[in-house]
Amino acid sequence: MILEEVRKNKVSSFIIISVFIIVIMLGVYSICMYYDLGALSIVFALAFSIIPALISYYNCDKLVLKLNGARPATKEQDLLIDSLLEGLCIASGLPKPKLYIIEDSAMNAFATGRNPETAVICLTTGIIERLDKYELEGVIAHELAHIKNHDILLFTVVSVFVGLVVILSDFFTRIAFRGSSRKRNNNKNGGIIALVAIIFIILSPIFATLMQLMLSRKREYLADSTAIEFTRNPDGLINALRKISNDFNPLETASKSTAHMYIVNPFKEKRQVTRDNLMSTHPAIENRIDKLINIQ
Repeated sequence: MILEEVRKNKVSSFIIISVFIIVIMLGVYSICMYYDLGALSIVFALAFSIIPALISYYNCDKLVLKLNGARPATKEQDLLIDSLLEGLCIASGLPKPKLYIIEDSAMNAFATGRNPETAVICLTTGIIERLDKYELEGVIAHELAHIKNHDILLFTVVSVFVGLVVILSDFFTRIAFRGSSRKRNNNKNGGIIALVAIIFIILSPIFATLMQLMLSRKREYLADSTAIEFTRNPDGLINALRKISNDFNPLETASKSTAHMYIVNPFKEKRQVTRDNLMSTHPAIENRIDKLINIQ
């Protein structure tokens, strides 16, 4: 089961990276054509689509950690979670990921990296302070499950590319609505590029959101069930999710491009905790708890 999911995730990663490269390439090409760069448009389009793909692949964990203001954990300060992580790595057969901390009262956690050898697990101080040992074990096991299932590359690459799409969309907005009208009228490509800009502005956020939704919900259920295989203690994760569901503090460092990576929605809207929402990046916590109870 897990091996099949890993295979699917690797294929999905390749497809998603390819799709995002094409989307970004078309966006950059349109911008270059708007400024009459001629044959150089293709060169710039290829460069600005392939280079970010390579950077995101090899530096995705660093980018996400920096966006969230995370710091490395230390054995002196974070002895409990370090020892829990070490024990779970032995149980799961995974190499020990690096451990990072976000100084925030919100209860949340995520994993990132491109493979188990370069993986990182990050927890907020809020979740460390307010969960007991077995609940923290369940949360860490959930994040290790994402690493085991190779979800982390998929999640992190999507985060980076969603950010790039947002930047391109903003640039197109400036071209379409804030640029010089005289320049647009005199530029032979102005009308076509303006039309492309409007289409890109409308469709890119929808495309990015749907990509996040498609990836996240099924992955969370699978990570929950895989975590129980590591801990042999469903109650730990169930109780952790119950406590998290009663915490409505938003994570200050979270962004829409990384929301799907967390164990729960970092923006903590009550309606998304109590029932499934069509545009939520996560399944309802109550539904996740019900599935875990049925495993027992």
